[in-house]
Amino acid sequence: MNQVVNNFRTSATDLGLKCHFEAMASHCEIVVNDLSMAFSDMETIAKKCAQEIKRIEKKYSRYDAQSILSRINAASGVHAQPIDQETFELLQFSGELYKTSQGLFDITSGVLRRAWDFKKGVPPSHAHIEELLALVGWSRVEYSPKQIFLQSKGMEIDFGGFGKEYAADRASKILLDSNIKSGYVNLAGDIRVIGPKINGEPWLMGIQNPRDASKLIASIPILSGALTTSGDYERFFISNGKRFCHIIRPDSGQPVNHWQSVSVLAPLAIVAGSCSTIAMLMQQEGLAHLNQSGVSFLAIDHDGEFHKK
Repeated sequence: MNQVVNNFRTSATDLGLKCHFEAMASHCEIVVNDLSMAFSDMETIAKKCAQEIKRIEKKYSRYDAQSILSRINAASGVHAQPIDQETFELLQFSGELYKTSQGLFDITSGVLRRAWDFKKGVPPSHAHIEELLALVGWSRVEYSPKQIFLQSKGMEIDFGGFGKEYAADRASKILLDSNIKSGYVNLAGDIRVIGPKINGEPWLMGIQNPRDASKLIASIPILSGALTTSGDYERFFISNGKRFCHIIRPDSGQPVNHWQSVSVLAPLAIVAGSCSTIAMLMQQEGLAHLNQSGVSFLAIDHDGEFHKK
């Protein structure tokens, strides 16, 4: 079903079309370049991409009581909930990430956000964290191609750790299936490039300075593939001189504090995004993980030192 896309705006460029819209609580951008195609046709394709992104948002939003994710979480500890093939495949991917990260990428750890209020800016009590940690545990997720059951009442799953990246890849597939060979999808910095500019030159994608949003630390040339960044600057507060960010470790219930940001280049956005997030979660050991993953990366540690490959 086609989803309503709010604030969908298109503009003509010298080589094609650029569109902007809001989705997943973020500003999104799609660029389609094809001199042989009518503007109206490019606009139709771009809107299909935006509708696919909104479909994924609606289906897996924890804010929508009717979403499949909300229904799964509401049934925790009570009964199994039916799922479709797409959800099953995302659960399989979640299991792979759990293993790759040595248990640090755990989609049941989203409950810890109940303790960390980044608007109030006050660290939670140890007791509150311990109470929520009792609800964290991928091993207590039972699933098959047809259904899922969360063993403990109050447990939740959340695909937010790779949701935007998955949506960027899905939208990019629509571009590719429409024979578009030049353009990209940008979901608030999670970027999937489907091909170079029409003249063969790469797109230059900026990486934000994690300590100054008005500046870039690098501009990365990309012919195709994905660039994503995870960092401690998206949602955070500072208390008694210490920074607390929104990336929480499922073993301690505490925010990570080793990396300012980790940017990764990979063929797919979902691969790049999960790799950068795992590196953040692994803290000091994240650099070894990045080197072993075979991806290109640019990481900045807590002292401001750059690490790249």
